[in-house]
Amino acid sequence: MLNKETLKQEILEAFQFRHATKEFDPEKKIPEDDFRFILETGRLSPSSFGFEPWRLLVVQSDELREKIKNTAWGAFSKLPEASHFVVILARTKLDTKYDSAYLQDHFTNVKKLPEEFKAKYLERIEEFQKSDFNLLEGERPLFDWACKQTYIALANMMTAAAQIGIDSCPIEGFNFDKMNQLLADEGLLENGHFGISVMCAFGYRVNEPKPKTRRPMDDIVKWV
Repeated sequence: MLNKETLKQEILEAFQFRHATKEFDPEKKIPEDDFRFILETGRLSPSSFGFEPWRLLVVQSDELREKIKNTAWGAFSKLPEASHFVVILARTKLDTKYDSAYLQDHFTNVKKLPEEFKAKYLERIEEFQKSDFNLLEGERPLFDWACKQTYIALANMMTAAAQIGIDSCPIEGFNFDKMNQLLADEGLLENGHFGISVMCAFGYRVNEPKPKTRRPMDDIVKWV
């Protein structure tokens, strides 16, 4: 087993290695077991109240990749060269509102909460959505809150990939309505239960990046 200092150094090296890869080598494919490992780190990621309000679409279809490439400007230089391409969906208000059928099923059959505790937990979620974060005015606030959860899974997947020498690039470069329409036409949004949050390409870099730059620690961290 690695000692703590060695492990810390390896993790920091992975963060130094990771960068938003702009060009992928089309000849190099990620082994299936490596990519399933990356997906597992997404699946095991935390989410607020344990909602798990995400779906990971692994897009391997050449036809769908071409459609995404021509719809999302941020994906144009990544497809079709990326070994794997993931569209991360977030659940909409249909599934994330405190009284939704999804949450009833999720807390009963996945989390296996006792009935009395589940009822109190849902009451707390109702208060959070109505009062604490004011998420129930319109369709977007609750959906955008769910999207925030998906970025936790996205970050974990990119970090895990970097730790095993795999490159990635998160992608927000797309028109929200056009991408949702494309995915709806493909039957991937389940009649409004999902919407697009973010995308990510995975593979192996063609070019080495410039040295990483960040603001100094004292500028971003304040001990109070």
